[in-house]
Amino acid sequence: MSTNTASALDLKNNYSAVSETYRGTDLDIHAVCREQLLKSPIYEGDFIAQFGVPTNAGIQQGTRPTFALFKYQDVMAVLRDGNTYTNGFIAEGLGAFFDGLVILAMDGEPHRKVRALLQPAFMPESVNKWRGQIDEVIREEFLKPLVPQKKADLMEFGLELPIRIMYALMGFPTDDPSKYKQYAAWALAMVGGNQIDPAKMEEARKRAGIAVKGLYDAIQEVVVRRRAEGSQGDDVIGRLLRAEYEGRTLDDHEVITFTRSLLPAAGETTTRMFSSVMALLLTTPGLLERVKADRSLIPKLMDETARYEPVATFKVRETAKDVEFHGVKIPKGSFVQCMVVSANRDPDVFENPDVFDIDRKLKPSFGFGFGPHMCIGQFIAKVEISCSINAILDLFPNIRLDPSKPAPVIAGAQLRGVSSLPVIWD
Repeated sequence: MSTNTASALDLKNNYSAVSETYRGTDLDIHAVCREQLLKSPIYEGDFIAQFGVPTNAGIQQGTRPTFALFKYQDVMAVLRDGNTYTNGFIAEGLGAFFDGLVILAMDGEPHRKVRALLQPAFMPESVNKWRGQIDEVIREEFLKPLVPQKKADLMEFGLELPIRIMYALMGFPTDDPSKYKQYAAWALAMVGGNQIDPAKMEEARKRAGIAVKGLYDAIQEVVVRRRAEGSQGDDVIGRLLRAEYEGRTLDDHEVITFTRSLLPAAGETTTRMFSSVMALLLTTPGLLERVKADRSLIPKLMDETARYEPVATFKVRETAKDVEFHGVKIPKGSFVQCMVVSANRDPDVFENPDVFDIDRKLKPSFGFGFGPHMCIGQFIAKVEISCSINAILDLFPNIRLDPSKPAPVIAGAQLRGVSSLPVIWD
């Protein structure tokens, strides 16, 4: 096996490579946004450039008039209006690494139709049917074997669990862990192809190319077998095989490419959110004891984490017509960077916004996006994380951070999360 192929197969290394790509400079993105907001609620120019991370515009980043917005109401106005602020440019940016139909890069009626095909598999009524199975997998396959060790890095669990669950929900066989880990590694390699560092670009794109082909072939094998068996099942592949799109059923290529475009988010973003939830649970004074005693607080814990430390710190859209914000004219064809990380801490909307407080009055935030492109998998992510927290608190008595290891730090200019979560228990 060549070095390039081997690196495209390694789940942990590819996760780390994506983290490194989106970590960015040493600037504190929260502090930089606060400073900017004091100057103006709109920034004329490529605000993201100072952090040294890619956007979903890919190599188009910086090639068009670019503006950034920081206020809650402004970000909401952009994200909810899919007609004025479009996503089609992603097909040539990040979407170029997916070599086909990408729901994130669709707009208007085509997006609505495809979303309608996929949405039922991800709604609470569907996801809740899997809750018992998810809980069993977490406890039996992952956590109970760790109990006698009395210590662990929870990020190893956090990296592997979401792909194990999500790939089952997608319709992949789960009897061979090496296979779905390989698929997840390929999916990450595709995300890692969106590289802006010239020194790393060629190698990252080569790995992405290997991943695009490898993942297509792997999904094709599953799709062909599932169609031959009768296209049954409530999983995503089963639903796509039976679905009608524009008055016809999807062919194998369409099922494969839709499935492939969903896979990068299937585990990676859940892993990062889990890491931030656990880090805040274990470092916020008094919070762990409260949640241990009252598990009904877990949904509030997750929602406040998504507000306070969103995994995706910004979203980019393209203007389909001339618009104006705060007296600044934004021409048609411009990129608008919606600074979610700032909007989620807008003092006009959230009291004491820089304080992590699970008791605050719930208001919509943008941790899972907003509007027509809101994260389709958010309910699954919340079920996985909720079941994980409950199981960890049940099985690891007196869990606490390992005092012999560095404390976890939530980092990243984009795709924020924790790289290590060392814990011990009695």
